[in-house]
Amino acid sequence: MSNELKRKYGLFTAICMVVGVVIGSGVFFKAQDILKKTGGDMPLGIVAWIIGGAIMLVSLLTFSFMGQKYEKVNGLVDYADATVGSRYGYFMGWFVSTVYLPSMTAVLAWVSAMYTMVFLTSANPNFPMMISVADGGCAIGPECIALTLFYLCGIYAVNALSPKLAGRFQTGTTLIKMIPLVLIAVVGVIYGLVSSQGTLVENFTTKATHVTPVSNPLLSAVCATAFAYEGWIIATSINAEIKESKKNLPRALLIGGIVIAATYILYYVGVAGGATNDQLIDLGAPVAFTNIFGGFFGNVLNLFVVISCLGTTNGLMLASSRGMYSLAARGKGPAPKTFSQLDAQTNMPNNSAIVSLLIIAGWFLYFICGVQLGWAGKYAFDASELPIITIYFMYLPMLIQWIRKEKDQTLVRRFIMPSLSICGALFMIYACIFSHGWGCLWYLIVFAVIMGIGALYQKNKQ
Repeated sequence: MSNELKRKYGLFTAICMVVGVVIGSGVFFKAQDILKKTGGDMPLGIVAWIIGGAIMLVSLLTFSFMGQKYEKVNGLVDYADATVGSRYGYFMGWFVSTVYLPSMTAVLAWVSAMYTMVFLTSANPNFPMMISVADGGCAIGPECIALTLFYLCGIYAVNALSPKLAGRFQTGTTLIKMIPLVLIAVVGVIYGLVSSQGTLVENFTTKATHVTPVSNPLLSAVCATAFAYEGWIIATSINAEIKESKKNLPRALLIGGIVIAATYILYYVGVAGGATNDQLIDLGAPVAFTNIFGGFFGNVLNLFVVISCLGTTNGLMLASSRGMYSLAARGKGPAPKTFSQLDAQTNMPNNSAIVSLLIIAGWFLYFICGVQLGWAGKYAFDASELPIITIYFMYLPMLIQWIRKEKDQTLVRRFIMPSLSICGALFMIYACIFSHGWGCLWYLIVFAVIMGIGALYQKNKQ
């Protein structure tokens, strides 16, 4: 029996897979964040979405060339291994397993809980033990924290006990996540132009009245888009299952990337048709849902947003739970024999999953106490953006090595696209430094400590 994956996906299916992998929950809460950073400057926000989308598209295409070159290789860690070397691949895997995936999983679980609170309080403002959404309390209230922990444990349990059910949930949420985006993108624009209460023109010509933009609004906004566009690297790993992948993979990634960027921009414009910039900054997109579709149907869309966020959290938990296992399967990292074990019934790496859950809990504790409650003070850093920007930094050696080594590639594939990707990555890093300031330094200290621990395990394997 052959162990090779069958080429079963055509171009259209591949496009849908790319869109489904990238589109998640980031757009729902980062749209509000971008408005805050720009001081309610809607056109500047659109420019940020365009720049972030362009960087994603260039990077997508460049890494698709790697996917075609290393057709039997799947995943970011293996791309790092193939281009730079096994040692670099190990550090990429260690970073992904201890920082990148766990931090994003923690943030997404909190976002899921936050939008659940929005849904519940919108359905029943007098619901007991519920903090007012209008006061912003749902983001840090004890109920929201408890619900976040419940989601983390519940999603972990589903993945550990019934991986098939977790997979079906992941598939089912792909369609649901598109419903609020498409509806707001289309109906919101129409409502904002033809309704007497529509605010589209006003929002594009008038900034928010009570929010001051940050010192570098465009750079900060572009940095914020990185979270919403993240996930594209996973989409480059489907090459082994695409028919005529050398032709269809770049097409799928390019078309899918354009669809993603266009959907995000139209959604951003659509919510502007249903609420003023000040309302969107204070209350987020749910207020636009309610204004456009009414209380009941608007809150149904809030429920769809919750399901979409949970679907993304589930996907991140699924990937994160395999982090230590992916290292152990290569004979690397801490206790390879322990973390490479699979459960006989579920085929799940339970030891790896348990450690992953603990790491996620640690990141969540920092995110809530250090950032949301402000206990870290001036030492706080944004755990939703900085790990993603770190990935762009770690792409640089891979891209440079691709240019240096792959002499059999065409001019476009070997030099032009990788060079554009390097420029995009450097721009993201530059934007991050100016956006987060001292937060970058504190994050780099944490990053250095975690990577140092990883180096100790790597040294022990030498």
